[in-house]
Amino acid sequence: MAARGAVAAGHPLTAEAAGEVLRAGGNAFDAALAALCAACVSEPVLASLGGGGFMLALPAGDRPRLYDFFVQTPGQRPPAGELDFRRIEVDFGATTQAFHIGRGSAAVPGMVRGLFEVHEALGRMPMTEVVHPAVTLASRGLEVSAYQAYLLGVVRSIFAATEESLAIFGSRERPGDLIGEGERLFQPELADTLDTLAREGPALFYHGEIASALVRDMAEGGLIGARDLAGYRLLPREPLALTRRGCQVLLNPPPSSGGVLIGFGFELLDPAALRRLGFGSDRCLALVARALELTLEARAAALGTEDAPTGRHVLDESMLHSDFVARYRERIAPFPEAPRGTTQVSVIDADGNLAALSVSNGEGCAYVIPGTGIVMNNMLGESDLNPGGFHRWRENVRMSSMMAPCAVRWPDGRLLALGSGGSNRIRSAMLQVLMNLIDFEMSLEEAVLAPRIHFEDDLLSVEGGIDPERIRSLLEAYPSHHLWGESNMFFGGTHGVLAEGSGFQPMGDPRRSGAGLVAG
Repeated sequence: MAARGAVAAGHPLTAEAAGEVLRAGGNAFDAALAALCAACVSEPVLASLGGGGFMLALPAGDRPRLYDFFVQTPGQRPPAGELDFRRIEVDFGATTQAFHIGRGSAAVPGMVRGLFEVHEALGRMPMTEVVHPAVTLASRGLEVSAYQAYLLGVVRSIFAATEESLAIFGSRERPGDLIGEGERLFQPELADTLDTLAREGPALFYHGEIASALVRDMAEGGLIGARDLAGYRLLPREPLALTRRGCQVLLNPPPSSGGVLIGFGFELLDPAALRRLGFGSDRCLALVARALELTLEARAAALGTEDAPTGRHVLDESMLHSDFVARYRERIAPFPEAPRGTTQVSVIDADGNLAALSVSNGEGCAYVIPGTGIVMNNMLGESDLNPGGFHRWRENVRMSSMMAPCAVRWPDGRLLALGSGGSNRIRSAMLQVLMNLIDFEMSLEEAVLAPRIHFEDDLLSVEGGIDPERIRSLLEAYPSHHLWGESNMFFGGTHGVLAEGSGFQPMGDPRRSGAGLVAG
């Protein structure tokens, strides 16, 4: 039987939900939405109906489009002292990161609106069939994998912070602790919510009983009001289109920053120079590290300081203008001579439809909407998304994100759907995987598995798999560096599908326990 399509995602059961829909006759968009719902069950640390995301859609024979259903700032900003907003530390092992949780950290969610409006525009299966795999999964339960148990352990201070959260994610074998590897996670309330939403539509969430419960609870230390929910809208956008060695690269456009930053990195890195230096060489990695460093500097310059008091830090495509890029390219040219909760679903079907879906719940704010099983996001408590400082955001605006769902079309007809989780590491992970694919002409598997580097806060992080002896001059150029002993989820999780002719190559990033399948 000919393959109906392929999917790569952050969990085998997320991928299987998409595969089930493809086998039943759904298209890539039905499959991606089925995976979105399943990820809320199987990847609860990373995805929730209380969060938001983006889908880059490339319908066969039609124009590409980007659906922005990321979170929105509320319409009111009361004094910080009135908010339920508290700091916690998340331990990634080799490093820690501070986040803030509580009802006052939750932004207006867009996931439900995105689910239904993308389905209405591009889907062809009934919504009840799209959500069916996730409903079944949540009802019957799933065995917690080692990776998901690890993630829950990392964010234990969040998921065990309230009785409501602990009631869902608590261990039956060890009362008071979170569920562990091999235990079975049941989410009957979420199953009922998904099933009811599929039958009644998004009004239930934005105007009906769910909205009423959420607004009632947000009156105590939260920010989201009835007008915020009723006024939320999905925003269709034109993807950011770039060309690299004859390939068309489509990325998430402004106001989200990930696509622009990846594009800027591409502008700095000459593909001929990369190939001449050789993949993985000291000088090649030094060139990439310098590009990552200058991208951060250019981002700060492009954002400026005038809008800092309002928190309105939004990049636009002027960062890619030739005169702006030239100022930084001049500084990178000589260098080679010297030297928070995101998941991704990528689907391509047999008709050539492509869906690249990136979603996030931050880390969750520990508040669960009563009776729904929905954990709300903590986007207003993430420093990555609030560069102007906490409680300084502008009211009623779409928040920016580093998420960068991507599509690539080669001159020979090959088609790629790709994206990554990893907070600020998304830009570096995506840049390096795309560079591996386009510039070094690697297979998708090779491109994803290749070790990565990341530069942030004056620290160069080097993933395990890169021999320190081969990169001595790079490490000397960046004396503040950290050598990771092995591959790690810190460096993102790029899940992609490559279609070539009638064949498919799905690849889930093992750093984040990704999985890929071909649906026959």
